[in-house]
Amino acid sequence: MIDELRAMAVFAKIVETGSFRAASRELSLSPSVVSHHVSQLEEKLGVALLYRSTRRLSLTHDGEKLFHYAKEMLASAESGFDAIAKRANQPTGKLTITFPAGFIQGPMVDDLAAFAQAHPKVALTINFSDHQLDVIREGIDLAIRVGTVQDSTLKSKKLTDLERMMVASPEYCAKHPAPKKPTDLKSWDFIGLRMRPNDKFLTNKAGKSVRIHYEPQVVLDNIHAVVQMAKAGLGVVTPPRFLVTKEIENGQMVELLPDWKVESLPVYAIWPPNAPRESLTYRCIEYLEACEKKRRP
Repeated sequence: MIDELRAMAVFAKIVETGSFRAASRELSLSPSVVSHHVSQLEEKLGVALLYRSTRRLSLTHDGEKLFHYAKEMLASAESGFDAIAKRANQPTGKLTITFPAGFIQGPMVDDLAAFAQAHPKVALTINFSDHQLDVIREGIDLAIRVGTVQDSTLKSKKLTDLERMMVASPEYCAKHPAPKKPTDLKSWDFIGLRMRPNDKFLTNKAGKSVRIHYEPQVVLDNIHAVVQMAKAGLGVVTPPRFLVTKEIENGQMVELLPDWKVESLPVYAIWPPNAPRESLTYRCIEYLEACEKKRRP
């Protein structure tokens, strides 16, 4: 089909210029190649499209019909190119994005709101879920993922590191002696998140590190549910800092071992490998990346 469309474009240029030689000059093709395209069309359709001699060129009845459709085809193609070029200057279209559920309360939501305001002709569809959706099968333009990238067939770019805190409810803390070092937490209960391993890696300012392994009684598949269970007194959790800042300020949660830092997790933008550099996907990634850079100290 591509060969036929190319031949129709050549045929239309011959009719517009009035000769094979003139068409070959404008298309930067040899006269023999131009003639070959027309012969291919005539053979494919089983009709004569042009009557030609050494000095004259005229359209047959079938040639007039095909020229009409060829002009429409080229006009539609030109409109398509113009629309894409215009979109590059003034972005329009649809963008489907997926985020981890915990990011609902995170700063990237504000970034997306600002992106939508800056690009009013871009329609955003946003999914928040801790279940990792298949980017290709679900038709997702951009996925924000926490942790290492699993699928090497997709493109990825690190945006930031997710800072976490180790917290528990005051009621749960009251049941245990105040911990002074990470190993004091071995007898404490931890609430599990299905997408994360059952261990915590902690470091202090002196560079000392400790890994705590635990077997949770309760495992959930949503970070908001994990935090809610911790607030209800079920045990220790290590959510993103932005999810529990207010709870710590109002006394609903207590930070454990503030001299020790929970290992941060990398945050990646992931997208299909064939997304062009001029796409809305790249534009959104660059916008989110710029916002993250502004937040860094």
